Amino acid sequence: MMYSLVREIQLRKNELENTPIETIYFGGGTPSVLSVAQIQLLINAVYDNYPVVADPEITLEANPDDLSEEKIKALSISPINRLSIGVQSFFEKDLILMNRAHNSQEAKKCLSIATQYFKNISVDLIYGIPNCTNQQWRENIQIALSFGVSHISSYALTVEPKTALESLIKKGKIQMTDDQVAQEQFYLLTEELEKHDFIHYELSNFGKENYFSKNNTAYWLGKSYLGFGPSAHSFDGKKRSWNVRNNTKYINFLEADQLPIEREVLTNKDQYNEYIMTGLRTIWGVSLLIIEKKFGKKYRMYLQNESKKYIQQDLLYFEDEILRATKKGKFLIDGIASDLFMLN
Repeated sequence: MMYSLVREIQLRKNELENTPIETIYFGGGTPSVLSVAQIQLLINAVYDNYPVVADPEITLEANPDDLSEEKIKALSISPINRLSIGVQSFFEKDLILMNRAHNSQEAKKCLSIATQYFKNISVDLIYGIPNCTNQQWRENIQIALSFGVSHISSYALTVEPKTALESLIKKGKIQMTDDQVAQEQFYLLTEELEKHDFIHYELSNFGKENYFSKNNTAYWLGKSYLGFGPSAHSFDGKKRSWNVRNNTKYINFLEADQLPIEREVLTNKDQYNEYIMTGLRTIWGVSLLIIEKKFGKKYRMYLQNESKKYIQQDLLYFEDEILRATKKGKFLIDGIASDLFMLN
């Protein structure tokens, strides 16, 4: 697999047309199972085939059970300069319910060690977990803050098909949290983090000043990116592409020096819808000037007209020709954005 990843990196070196690489992100699955030597091999391949900015953000996603003290120390002297740690909850009952491999004590020990070696750490937390009270959720947030992390990503629980949690819900043994409770916990999260100088820069992401995720921000702002490995997605502003999911097929393609990729060209309408969906999730919003410049006056007028009902409901607002979500509208923004899509 390592050979295949390196080969894909080599074969796609001309796709970004010499645009400098600003971020390198090891994500999807459990990249932390890679050895530091393997991580270094992949980073070297990027540097050998692409121009890279002087101080790129290089992130590794990891679960607490993958990050021993020895591994953290080794990563701290590697090019990795940011950790994204999937804690999800500090309550044992929540972790068992979500079938997480780590326990609460491991999560706390991991953060205690990681914060000694890394300044730039993001913690993932899940809200809307069945039987998690608002007080317990507040405690989750406070525990994360007690470690002095500079970034928190937080998502509502989604029930994946064919999981133990889905089975328990179907059998009536567990009741899924209703939307009202999830909404309360979302607002509680935003209030708590604002008190501690976190900026709510994207629907699910909160960072202290200078600690926004550069990788994810590039995605939300519509910049080009390349994804390597099975199932990885890429985007260049006009085309979206994705690799085959099957590991064996992926390896076989690259052993034959062929790219395991499918591509689709986005229409103007697709690009507009993508901009609406990503832009409204962020503090940067959706610019009418960009809409008109990229897509034409028809799209600008459409957005202005369709957004009126949400402005009247205090869910969206215009300021300096930029459309943004209000505090009240943020929790509902994905549904609002999809309603503003151009369909015809």
